[in-house]
Amino acid sequence: MLSVQAAPAKVNLALHVTRRREDGYHDLESLVVFADVADDIEALPAKSDTLVITGPFAKALGNGDNLITRAVAAFRAQWPGAVEQPLAMTLRKNLPVAAGIGGGSADAAAALRLMVSLSNTPIPLPELSALALRLGADVPACLLSVPLVARGVGEILSPLPEFPTLHIVLVNPLVPVATADIFRRLRAHDNYTLPALPSPLTRPAQLGIWLAETRNDLQPPAIKLVPAIGDLIELLGLTQGCILARMSGSGATVFGLFGSSGQAHQAAQVMRAANPDHWVAAAPLIVP
Repeated sequence: MLSVQAAPAKVNLALHVTRRREDGYHDLESLVVFADVADDIEALPAKSDTLVITGPFAKALGNGDNLITRAVAAFRAQWPGAVEQPLAMTLRKNLPVAAGIGGGSADAAAALRLMVSLSNTPIPLPELSALALRLGADVPACLLSVPLVARGVGEILSPLPEFPTLHIVLVNPLVPVATADIFRRLRAHDNYTLPALPSPLTRPAQLGIWLAETRNDLQPPAIKLVPAIGDLIELLGLTQGCILARMSGSGATVFGLFGSSGQAHQAAQVMRAANPDHWVAAAPLIVP
């Protein structure tokens, strides 16, 4: 029987770096949302666990060990016998790699959700989240794939019970950016925390006003490394109806927020016409 899970793109609408820790990692505060554009994982019963990668960005990953195979192995080690059947898995890689939109973390989280869906025993979410964190700092957030505030290294999660209906345009110049390179170029490591969110948060205008008081602290060093990021932010910000244009995560994906599907798709057309060699997607946000 075929099992399918989507791995939606993760977008940091705001990202403040608040402290450099003694272990070398950074404490962050981030407003995280997920767009309805995704990688897809399919699984069929097999004689052994295998993974094949297809799709437009398959070549960027290769077919070696990755977070999906590690997630499945970790799940089987923690809950032996919960999913007795070995699986032949196929990842359709629709999202660009090293793009600041969760990629591998979202794929690992989707693999864990797939294993839970096939499990013959209930899997407690706290234990699953702890396993997800061992795979990567972003995996617990991707496990939920709902609007949330993430703190710490990304493991302290506060899902938002309400969120405005919004549409997003994602643009990536297809220049891979390594997160470690951006953090090495970061000058200030002790920026102020996110302001308090409006409650209830239900209208796009509320979110737009709040976002105007926030930043992505990784954006300036990323623009120095890849100047095209700054050009994309400027062009996307000028499109009709754009509430905010900013970089997501450590880049190089840039996003624009819009109040309607029509505005988002029109902006996507503008960005494709101006940058025919870039990856461009328009999609609704996944909301509660």
